Amino acid sequence: MSTIQNEQVYILNVSFDNLSLNQLLEQLKQGVVFTPNVDHLMKLQHDKEFFTTYVDADYRVCDSQVLMYSASLLGTPLKEKISGSDLFPAFCKFHRHNHATTIFLLGGKAGVADSAKNKINQKIGREIIIGAHSPSFGFEKNEQECFELIEMVNRSKATVLAVGVGAPKQEKWIHKYRDKFTHVKIFLAIGATIDFEAGTIQRAPKWMSKFGLESLFRIYSDPKRLWKRYLVEDLPFFWLLLKQKLGLYKPPAFSRYGVFSNRQLQD
Repeated sequence: MSTIQNEQVYILNVSFDNLSLNQLLEQLKQGVVFTPNVDHLMKLQHDKEFFTTYVDADYRVCDSQVLMYSASLLGTPLKEKISGSDLFPAFCKFHRHNHATTIFLLGGKAGVADSAKNKINQKIGREIIIGAHSPSFGFEKNEQECFELIEMVNRSKATVLAVGVGAPKQEKWIHKYRDKFTHVKIFLAIGATIDFEAGTIQRAPKWMSKFGLESLFRIYSDPKRLWKRYLVEDLPFFWLLLKQKLGLYKPPAFSRYGVFSNRQLQD
């Protein structure tokens, strides 16, 4: 677990490490890295188990331009947006010549993780990804399959495990099993990044990400699955943010002694 004390920025009941991407890469020697976005923050208002995983994470960095705007509105600007899909390729490039760093990819539909592995290794110029597996749907509910996955990763001797099976599943799974891995020092929860690297899902154009419009692109790309998340479940975020700005936000009872600042709790 990381013992480095970074400057914290608080949005609702979550603290963010106020780091640039380069600072994170320089610091990151071990620990669990989560990349919260608006959807995560809304889930963290009612999902106690999910919140517990966040309390125990070593790094929480901003994966949303909307949250960047939000932090500035609150008077505590964040240095940089660090999405999982930006962090992971940067991490691979940063460790290009560090042969002590090896990665196992877990996620994606059948064959996607293997495809991402091949493309990343070709791009990096060495076999930095030494293992890849696409688990079955609902694998997290099958303890036998989970232990088989853990054994697979342990046999590979990978020092980094990148899990991309969606939130909050990936965060909960890492939290539950992190102590079972014998060689893994760094855990990255990276969402759809494995699909992006494999080329099976297209990322939003950079200009849309820059202006906080990435959710619109994702709705357009997969409306059946995502319209409710972004247009219904996440909209109350802006009301809660306004309440925090006015000093009226009260975190859920289960999170009052978690990753929320004492100062804001008193407010």
